[in-house]
Parts: sequence; structure tokens; C-alpha cells
Amino acid sequence: MKKIIPILFIIFLLWMIIGAYLLNTNHEKAQIVMGLGVMYMSFILMPTFIYDRYKDGKYKKYIIDNKKNDDTKKG
Repeated sequence: MKKIIPILFIIFLLWMIIGAYLLNTNHEKAQIVMGLGVMYMSFILMPTFIYDRYKDGKYKKYIIDNKKNDDTKKG
């Protein structure tokens, strides 16, 4: 997973660079290329990134737990 995310990100950057070049040259398919790039980021890159970050439960230290807060207020 650690190697997949950077590869997907590089593909996204190249895709957007090609799309920007096509927009500047007024190519007829430029809008489609840019739209597909945004969809690629939304439905492939971001879910993969989010899954990789949350799969080990690393996010749990950032969640506010009311039980812990109630115990500290009592004691």
C-alpha cells in the first residue's frame, strides 16, 4: 500500500498536467480529460489514501471520548 499511493498520485499529477496542456492548446477533448482526472482522484486515489490511513486505527487517538472526559471531571 505504501508504494501504490505515491504511484497513483504521480499518475494523477501527470494526468492533470496533460489536461492543462490540452486546455491551453484548445483541444476538443481537454474538458473530458480534466473531468476524468478529477473523477480518478475522487473515486480511486482518495478512497485508497483514506483506507490506508485509517486501517490500523491510528485515528482513534484524535477522537474525543466522552467516557474519558467524564472520568477526568469526577476525579
